[in-house]
Amino acid sequence: MEENSLAPTTSNSLTQELKILGSEEVELSLNVNNISYSVKLEPRVTLLDALREKLGLMGTKKACDRGECGACTVLVDNRRINSCMTLGVMHIGSEITTIEGLAQDGKLHPMQTAFITHDAFQCGYCTSGQILSAVGMILEESPKSEVEIREKMSGNLCRCGAYPNIIAAIRDVLEDMEDAAI
Repeated sequence: MEENSLAPTTSNSLTQELKILGSEEVELSLNVNNISYSVKLEPRVTLLDALREKLGLMGTKKACDRGECGACTVLVDNRRINSCMTLGVMHIGSEITTIEGLAQDGKLHPMQTAFITHDAFQCGYCTSGQILSAVGMILEESPKSEVEIREKMSGNLCRCGAYPNIIAAIRDVLEDMEDAAI
């Protein structure tokens, strides 16, 4: 059997080498919500499945499993990704944030509060992905208009149609950020 070696470099200059042989589980470390987890994963396991099935973090939702709906959105190094479209082994050394890790010191993140205030959800299934996508969008580059918000959030679907309230929640957070900067 041919042996492949995957040696990602972590942000803290440490290197962790994985020997990937077929479908055997490999032990690796994932940093999720500022907690380092040691997990055994098959190399083909998606980050989504690792979060839900291995770490028990059920806030990240599994919906289309094809990267089309955004329900599985998480932040990796403050950039939003569809966790169903990437492998867990690809994120050794990355800072992964799920909806469970967004609140700090028992206080909801401003985007979570805005979603509640603006009733920006109905069934709630897409909500964690919508919130993380909105936070990631702002971290990547704050949108300058409602049209830009809609464009940058277009990868997240809400089958209930709560889009106007989602946009209002995002605009509210952006306005609060502008007021705080003044």
